[in-house]
Amino acid sequence: MLHNYSKIALRNLRRNRVFSLVNILGLSIGLAACLLIAAYIRDETHYDRYAARAKDIYRIDLTLTGATTSVYPMVDVAVGPGMTAVYPEIEAYTRMRHMGDMFVQYGDRSFKEQNMAFADSNFFSIFTLPFLEGDAHTALKQPGSLVVTRDFADKYFGARPALGKIIQLKSFGAGKITGVIDRIPDESHFHFDAFLSESTTQYGKQTWTNLGFYTYLLLRPNADPKRLQARFPDLVAKYCVPEIAHDMGVPLAKARDAVNTFIFSLTPLTDIHLHSDTKYELETNGSSRYIFIFGALALFILLLACANFTNLSTAAAVGRGKEVGIRKVMGSLRAQLITQFLVESVLITAFAMILAFGLVRLILPYFNEVSGKHIDFSLFLGYPALIAALLLTLVVGTAAGVYPAFFLSSFNTIRVLKGSVAVKGGRRSLLRRGLVVFQFVVSIALIVGTLVVYRQLRFMQDKRLGYDKDQVLFIQDASLLGYNQEAFRQQLLQDKRVSNASLSWTVPGSGFMDGTEVYAKRSGPENGHELHTNIYHVDYDFVPTLGLQVIKGRNFSREFPTDSSGVLINETEVNDLGWGNTDPIGKTIVRSGRQEFKVIGVVRDFHYLSVKEKIAPLMLMLGNNFGGMLVKVNTADMKGFLADAKQRWTSYNPAGPFNYYFLDDRYATMYVSEQRTGRLFTAFTVIAILIACLGLFGLATYMVEQRTREIGIRKVLGASIASVLLLVSGEFLMLVGVAFLIAVPVTWWAMNQWLREFAYRTPVSWWIFPLAGAAALFIALFTISWETTRAATANPVDSLRTE
Repeated sequence: MLHNYSKIALRNLRRNRVFSLVNILGLSIGLAACLLIAAYIRDETHYDRYAARAKDIYRIDLTLTGATTSVYPMVDVAVGPGMTAVYPEIEAYTRMRHMGDMFVQYGDRSFKEQNMAFADSNFFSIFTLPFLEGDAHTALKQPGSLVVTRDFADKYFGARPALGKIIQLKSFGAGKITGVIDRIPDESHFHFDAFLSESTTQYGKQTWTNLGFYTYLLLRPNADPKRLQARFPDLVAKYCVPEIAHDMGVPLAKARDAVNTFIFSLTPLTDIHLHSDTKYELETNGSSRYIFIFGALALFILLLACANFTNLSTAAAVGRGKEVGIRKVMGSLRAQLITQFLVESVLITAFAMILAFGLVRLILPYFNEVSGKHIDFSLFLGYPALIAALLLTLVVGTAAGVYPAFFLSSFNTIRVLKGSVAVKGGRRSLLRRGLVVFQFVVSIALIVGTLVVYRQLRFMQDKRLGYDKDQVLFIQDASLLGYNQEAFRQQLLQDKRVSNASLSWTVPGSGFMDGTEVYAKRSGPENGHELHTNIYHVDYDFVPTLGLQVIKGRNFSREFPTDSSGVLINETEVNDLGWGNTDPIGKTIVRSGRQEFKVIGVVRDFHYLSVKEKIAPLMLMLGNNFGGMLVKVNTADMKGFLADAKQRWTSYNPAGPFNYYFLDDRYATMYVSEQRTGRLFTAFTVIAILIACLGLFGLATYMVEQRTREIGIRKVLGASIASVLLLVSGEFLMLVGVAFLIAVPVTWWAMNQWLREFAYRTPVSWWIFPLAGAAALFIALFTISWETTRAATANPVDSLRTE
């Protein structure tokens, strides 16, 4: 029986080629979009699962509360071993920390490496990565031992074995290759090229209250992380409080308040990528909110594709009415007719799924480029994916074909054999209207969402940052010049194309900065809670080079030797230290360890991190160990200036090449994740609207077929083409209006929820909604224009010939 149904279905598909092609195309586009979104969601939700006991690994985070609340993904050197010694639930701990930029040399090959890390000796016993060379359990036990990736080894040693090779590390001397791994999986929250044994550096004092070490705990099977975390305040009271009391110079009783402001917590390893958004994450993480958004988008696209199938099948009912009537006369039962039409629906969906796989294979490289993923097509050919595709085909085919099957099988035998397929409800069917309203709601919502996303991106990129990033060059590795740093800077200042130059350890947008706990020194015995402040180590020219505004006090000056113990702070730090209603100039800030600094100036708040984050306290202090040089350039001939600057650099024979970047370029890279999301959202919005257009085309075809004779009579009685066009299009205009009223409040709420994750955001302007409604109306009218124009201009004699 099934074989017979399939033969009849194939015959009908060949007979109605246009209908079949449009149906298959609409479904295939929707299915391809869903497959890509499913692959994207799978990739995002499978981060850090490569470790053998990933579900038992937790990262220790630190939350500091007070005037502001800050969450950090790293803790002090003693936290990991201290917790492991106290709590039997912890089986082991391991730590790592970024090394920063490192110059590495082997023979005549020298490279600047930016992805190297220190790691404890048991790091690869917990993060189980297969070794190509060496032993994971012993590779990092000795000082100076290195585990590198295959790409790192190939860069220095080519095809030769890397194990046992000695390379030179600036500041750390010789490093011995003791292990080679293939690479860090794409789905990991860190991607380092080399790991140097933590024992290479020695920490004498085991402290608890600073930052710097990404620390992971391996819990014993069935250990309860929530119960363990609830006992962490005991350690804060035992180890952190005495340190805070010492650093702040206050009685131990006063420091005990820190138990409630110094909070250790555990984040599951597999939750880091989607659920952690702390300061100083090792890499830019994803967001569970985007998983929900794209999952909903996939569902909407799939529903749109099913709605299209329903509308197109309904529109084709006119051509199949007599077929149904004849089958009923010949004795076919309604259940048999329903089965026949469902088989056709599933068969069309199967063809659409095959075409969808072809579309995925074709556009996957572009999808990876836009999304920043590395999804391989083999993922779609694995057993889980193929089984899921088969189930999806059955579900979509059945869901899309249920209504047409019952609709077609319900035709009255006598009426359809007389040439009428009008059925109960006719063109006023609530289901068909509901499908169109749903399509318009989704279309308007997606148009609004796209506009809001791009407005927010533009807002972040165009927002006044409080500093000048245009034509500001950052020359990296200025420390390689040694004592010639100042001489090189003076040479640049003699160039008329340079308006200012400054030596600095870090720059806005880089994310690399110092930090410490400070408090305001008061005249009485009571000092306030500690406040975490970020620190920029700068020279005298940093403020004018970046165009920062000193709103109180003054900038650093070479005329005041005491400025070595002076600091500039931003407005946020003034307020958080409790000085908002007083003059902060001349007041004293005490750093952990009781080092005191006098406030000599206040700079206006500027966005030294992403606009997504609220401006945090910042302190500028004079330094003497600078990593780079900021150069403010005023010239249209940037290429010529860079060539001259490189020549001056080379004249000092530094150990490294002339590397640089522009601040505006670095600033733009801070929003790569949002830009990718925006492009993905736009692409899927276009796909959803395209599918909706096919559905509108199907419904327009159905309505014209149903009203052909009515239109012919109206024209005979003198109706104009314009009135006929309005007659056919009027219902669509009403449906657009209903969809608009539904979409506006839903979309307004959803977009405001999305914008809440940005500390600084653009409002959802009212004009976006009528613009989206007008766009949806234009799309609808454009889609149905062919059918409505054909009906309005048709010869009425053709439609009334059989009357």
